[in-house]
Amino acid sequence: MTKTKTKRISTKMIVLLVILAVIIVVFEILSAGNLITPNNLRNILESTTTVTLLTIGSALLMISGQIDLSLGASGTFGALVAATMLANGMFWLIALIVGIAFGALFGLANAALVSELKLPSFIVTLAMASIANGLSAMMCSGAQITVKDPVILTLGGGRIFDYLPIALVISLLLLLVYGIMLKKTESGRKIYLVGANKEAARLCGINPKRVTYLLFINAGALAALCGILVGGKLKYVNTMCISGQQFSGITASILGGISMGGGTGGMGGALIGILILNFFKNGLTLAGLSSYWQDIFGGLLFIFALLADFLVLARRNSK
Repeated sequence: MTKTKTKRISTKMIVLLVILAVIIVVFEILSAGNLITPNNLRNILESTTTVTLLTIGSALLMISGQIDLSLGASGTFGALVAATMLANGMFWLIALIVGIAFGALFGLANAALVSELKLPSFIVTLAMASIANGLSAMMCSGAQITVKDPVILTLGGGRIFDYLPIALVISLLLLLVYGIMLKKTESGRKIYLVGANKEAARLCGINPKRVTYLLFINAGALAALCGILVGGKLKYVNTMCISGQQFSGITASILGGISMGGGTGGMGGALIGILILNFFKNGLTLAGLSSYWQDIFGGLLFIFALLADFLVLARRNSK
């Protein structure tokens, strides 16, 4: 890595940290000092679990030049499958594996349509989200499925030392593992190369289709794991499990400096993006804004992230 590239990465991280600090200061003032309290920080940490697992899958796909808008829906379906199996007496590990496998299956379908039929991932995954939502509604008929298995309840809602959520530990460990994989292994370099230039990647002996398949399957599996952990925390799963989080992983990734143009970004920036998103959402709640205004400002934050990414892409392409 050259000195110029290192400096550029350091500058980007500093900018992200400054944005995070500004958000914390502003909402600490607006909330009359209620943002930085032990109980509220615990709430923020708990909400970080969901966004982190979705962000890992989204970030890897975006670095490779793809996008998945179906993760919330496919993750919810995987969680419903696992919860249904648990309700029928299935051993927790088998239910967990099968639920994750169904999430991966949606990823496989997305990858096949994108790679073999050359369809835009944006359109394909949007359609797949509709399919997953429909299947979820059919499976539970709009009702919720209670989760009683003690292991899943512990994984989703248990705490270490009565404070640190176990699900958060799992998600952060996965973030660390994927971060190391991206920066330190040949697999990570392949993802960056495919995202930067597919044709150049082919000339280097890399199979872009294989990378695309692996990343879509990985994203679907992580989304299903996310849904199952959320079900363990809530002690039930329904059609709304994580389906409302369709854009969370993408928004956090873009806020963390991962470009939709592919080939740039990392899990360090993604973590800061996750914190920016969660502090922003939590701050809106503490500021007393209604859910309508929270949706509006959440949409504006997404647009801001897209605009920032567009400007970065334009600047990079002009050089």
